[in-house]
Amino acid sequence: MMVSLALLVLGGLVAAMAPRVLARAHWPDREPVLALWVWQCVVAGVLLCCALAMALSAAAAWQAVRGHVFAPAPHGVVEAYALSGHASWAAPLAVTLGAGAVWTAAMLTGEIREARARRRRRRAELLARAPLLPGEERHGERLVVLEGDRPEAWLLRAGSAPQLVITTAALRRLKGPQFDAVLAHEQGHARARHHWLLHCSSALARGFPQVPVFAAFHDEVHRLVELAADDSASRRSGRLATALALVELNEDRGVFGPCPAQLSQVADRVHRLLAPAPRLTAARRLRLTAVAALVPVVPLLVTFVPGLSALGG
Repeated sequence: MMVSLALLVLGGLVAAMAPRVLARAHWPDREPVLALWVWQCVVAGVLLCCALAMALSAAAAWQAVRGHVFAPAPHGVVEAYALSGHASWAAPLAVTLGAGAVWTAAMLTGEIREARARRRRRRAELLARAPLLPGEERHGERLVVLEGDRPEAWLLRAGSAPQLVITTAALRRLKGPQFDAVLAHEQGHARARHHWLLHCSSALARGFPQVPVFAAFHDEVHRLVELAADDSASRRSGRLATALALVELNEDRGVFGPCPAQLSQVADRVHRLLAPAPRLTAARRLRLTAVAALVPVVPLLVTFVPGLSALGG
């Protein structure tokens, strides 16, 4: 049972330290894709610690569970984990962690259902503002233009072919390269499946609002996916055209003066595009990628070392 406690301590340390370390780092804005990878590894490591601790606690509390968890293992491996004699506190721990797992699944399911409902509402709004003519189909269209006095553009996921919806006001403002930048930005979101990251981060933040690592994951994912999409657009259309597109779409919303933090990110994105910091070297990116990948690997090592040691002995 010491392994379960070690896993919980490890998960707590990662959850407490990782957001502080990443908040002090200066490189995430320069490498948003790498930063997203690091955050995913951190959250996966925390969740893996909880899941493995739950499995071992349940195995210590109930013989039936132990038989399933250690079914193919020799008797010596089971003895190496010292599961017997801890049922009095292993059972409450397993139930608590199991309830957390069920709650996480429920939050993620609810988030996906809400996202689907939002997409249905947007499709209904699109049909109301731009009704189909008799015999017309919109499933294969990648661009839909709406009449509107406000410059707006968004990606509507309608099946396997996402559609870029843009208003006439936006088309009047955006020049050729700027329009290409908006299109590339939204396509960058679609290619990277950023909506799944957003769903997972929102579900964890809503389900566990008192856990700082999940709140930080939610805030950083929503920011970093925009930076990653900006970089995707700038590679196609240039940084200046991408920055100008952001200005044209947002200048009437008061985002370039005193405004809430969420809106001020637009101004920060424009400044980042116009005054880009140098990227990290390839060697440093590789090191950060490898270190991040170790975060979910360590709980696996902590879990399997006693059993492997018993087999080796």
